[in-house]
Amino acid sequence: MICTMSAAAVAVWLGTVVCTVHAYDTKHSALHGRNVRVEQSVALKHRAAVSRDVVTILSRSHADRNVYPSAGVLFVHVLEREYFKGEFPPYPKAGDPSNDPITFNTNLKGYPDRPGWLRYIQRTPHSDGVLYGSPTAEHIGKPTVIEITAYNRRTFETARHNLVINIKAAEEFPLPYQAEFYIKNMNVEEMLASEVLGDFLGAVKNVWQPERLNAINITSALDRGGRVPLPINNLKEGVYVMVGADVPFSSCLREVESPHNQLRCSQEMEPVISCDKKFRAQFHIDWCKISLVDINKVVPVYVTRPEPGTGILPEFGEYKPPSESLKSRDYFSDFLVTLAVPSAVALVLFFILGYTMCCRREGVEKRNMQTPDIQLVHHSSIQKSTKELRSMSKNREISWPLSTLPVFNPVSGEVVPPIHPDNYETTSMPLMQTQANLQNQITIPQQRPSGKWYS
Repeated sequence: MICTMSAAAVAVWLGTVVCTVHAYDTKHSALHGRNVRVEQSVALKHRAAVSRDVVTILSRSHADRNVYPSAGVLFVHVLEREYFKGEFPPYPKAGDPSNDPITFNTNLKGYPDRPGWLRYIQRTPHSDGVLYGSPTAEHIGKPTVIEITAYNRRTFETARHNLVINIKAAEEFPLPYQAEFYIKNMNVEEMLASEVLGDFLGAVKNVWQPERLNAINITSALDRGGRVPLPINNLKEGVYVMVGADVPFSSCLREVESPHNQLRCSQEMEPVISCDKKFRAQFHIDWCKISLVDINKVVPVYVTRPEPGTGILPEFGEYKPPSESLKSRDYFSDFLVTLAVPSAVALVLFFILGYTMCCRREGVEKRNMQTPDIQLVHHSSIQKSTKELRSMSKNREISWPLSTLPVFNPVSGEVVPPIHPDNYETTSMPLMQTQANLQNQITIPQQRPSGKWYS
């Protein structure tokens, strides 16, 4: 009995200890969650380093990260490569600096692309990526979840986490006076750096003297139809920077609107701006492309748009495929229409044409009957005279041309001597030789036909 009680007491004590340990782990699991993940990551790295012969592509997820930008104010979020390097295994050699090429892919959760107001840029796989844009008023109060996927181009591993953008309303939105500057000696990723953007806003504040000044948006010149610069002389793409303030534009900013400066801009000459020296040290501004907008004077244009539908096609019922037992089709009628009928029409036309050309000829007798007698007599006399002249021309004894003289007599077979001796002088020979000049010309006998003309 004592042994039984002791066993029961031991069981109760062990259960109490297990419950206590479980409660302690449950209480401190949230605090040590990050350490557990780090230990798991280290274990995975060690496992990958030990078994290098096995190629494994891993994917890890971070916890969601929340940011709170304001509507109408420039939002910039840097995707740092150092933040994701801890998720990828180190270089094979210990001590080598980890400089893996890492690229990022960003998209709205559940969609293939980002929201329309959000842009992304990364120049090279060895540089950080940047998400930037200006949220609009219609996104206030709506959390925007951006999925960020990092790709290690050496190990082909991926790491992913979500960026939750909670857009809140600004104190004064939008700012009534907005100015857009075009900076020629900057790229968009250089302008997005907090130090550079701060220096530019400080220069604008010195010129404008507002109480509130915010950067509204930054756009690359390539997105405005600009051309990619040549890789010479450290040329830049250019960037448009829009800022907003709560006071009217200063006199310096309005100098570009003067007729003299407008004329210089039309002639592609730099305008004369008194406050340009405050920017020239770091920023080269194209004052001909500056835009000054007072939204209080802008007339709103309301465009009626059709109400969007639900995006779901109407119900047409279930699809009914054709039955397996298809009816046989008779192609005889198609054959008659396609081949037989055109062939029959062509055959009829052939017989009509043949009858017209062969069986409907008038003939020579009918032609002679319709021809006047005097015309027939003239035609007969001309034909008779032609035959007589042809027969007389065959009996003329003329010498053959020099170019056609044979080398032997065609009748006797004797060899014909040369026309001229070797010492014959050809310089005095006329171009057109006559019968009298041809002393050595040999007459080729011809056979004379018998007839009344040769009696």
